[in-house]
Amino acid sequence: MSSEYRNFLALSYEELEELNLKAKTDRRNRVAIDKIQEERLKYLTDEKRIKAVTVLFSDLEGRLHLLDYDKKFLLSSYDNLTFDGSSIRGFTAQKESDLRLGIDWSAFYWVPADVFGSGKVLVFGSVIDKNGTPYSGDLRGVLQSYSNKLYSEQGYTLNAANEIEGFLFAGPDAERRFHETGKFEFVNTGGYYHSLPLDPLRRFIDTAAEVQRAMGFQNEKDHPEVAPSQFEINYGYGEVVAAADQIQIYKLLARQIANNMGYTASFLPKPVVGVNGSGMHTNLSVSKDSTNLMWDPNGVEKISTFGWEFVDRVLSHALDLCLILNPSVNSYRRLDPHFEAPNQIKASATDRGSMIRIPIGNSKSSRVEVRSVAPDANPYLTLYSIFKTGFEGSTLSIDGLRQAERYLPSEIYSALEDFRASEWVTKILGDDVKGRYADLKQASADRCARALGTFVKSAEVQFHHEVYNQALWNLF
Repeated sequence: MSSEYRNFLALSYEELEELNLKAKTDRRNRVAIDKIQEERLKYLTDEKRIKAVTVLFSDLEGRLHLLDYDKKFLLSSYDNLTFDGSSIRGFTAQKESDLRLGIDWSAFYWVPADVFGSGKVLVFGSVIDKNGTPYSGDLRGVLQSYSNKLYSEQGYTLNAANEIEGFLFAGPDAERRFHETGKFEFVNTGGYYHSLPLDPLRRFIDTAAEVQRAMGFQNEKDHPEVAPSQFEINYGYGEVVAAADQIQIYKLLARQIANNMGYTASFLPKPVVGVNGSGMHTNLSVSKDSTNLMWDPNGVEKISTFGWEFVDRVLSHALDLCLILNPSVNSYRRLDPHFEAPNQIKASATDRGSMIRIPIGNSKSSRVEVRSVAPDANPYLTLYSIFKTGFEGSTLSIDGLRQAERYLPSEIYSALEDFRASEWVTKILGDDVKGRYADLKQASADRCARALGTFVKSAEVQFHHEVYNQALWNLF
């Protein structure tokens, strides 16, 4: 049907960037939510060119879900948006399926019409249980509650920035067709920092970077990565919930842009054996009254005692958290020391095989970098578990903890065993959520070859939580 006579919203990239940066500033400054809600409702009422509001939420594994609500319906029913939770893996049972979505009006985005469609805006939602309380399986809500608690009680602002690597493969739906083709085809073999200005990978990166900029990401740098057809598009620090939201948007826009160009953007941790895998290096800091609490010019590697205690607790619970940070069968292929992979439970300023790295920094940029996170990890669960552990975990009585000879598991079954046995995970997630998460990972693992072997197996792609759909799952 022709859209020639439709007057749907389609803003320029400059207008989008201005609007999204203003919304980002309000969010960072913690403008009262009732004030933001009033502004957003008025905007939606007055802006006649908007037809629908896309509400985003994530399931227990971190898979992003999108629901489009007619704008007029949403304006009249935003406080009573229900959906079928039993259709979401890891959420409610069929007999108790109804859940609600609460709108987080501070997490509101204006989007490029050429990528997301005209006449739409995005907003993140929080999942609410039948009794009106935050739903325990919605880790975004759990992270948000924890962040707000630390801010209100101690004045802490939790900050994060993630370096998310991915691959660009030839053809649309390359992941879903892997069980038919048995291979991925590179679109570029240039390698680290190197590609021709208009080759397919560079054009994809340039396009994705422009969309990110328009959406207020505040880009820093972008480049091809070490492996063929691999990319990384970096952007600035943010408060922890906003940072996790940006991870979800980053992967969504990368996939859509790749699809528009006839390619597939893949965030499998190790889709091709023999080249570097993809990680999601997670940079963390804590600030109070604009002071970076990780920084100490006289500290070891210029990290404060506060920062090192945070690091020691995370190292102590590395095995407890491994399944959270590396949630798929395929992610254990990445933890290979021959390809700069961080499989050692250590902290180092120089050794990139260490789970935690201490980057060079100053009073503003000082931080710790958790390198063992895979790009298919649930960002909300990942950031919640790391921060919760860094603040409240215990410290092992091991001489030289930061350089002890300890290693992360090399396959998912060991990680599952550590996760199920962990009292610490039970404490931070509760028995119910912990059990459901472990069961999901067990189900996926049991559909794959127990031994990884040399070749990537079809099942570890086909049943990967970011790839599978109902039709694929039922082929097994």
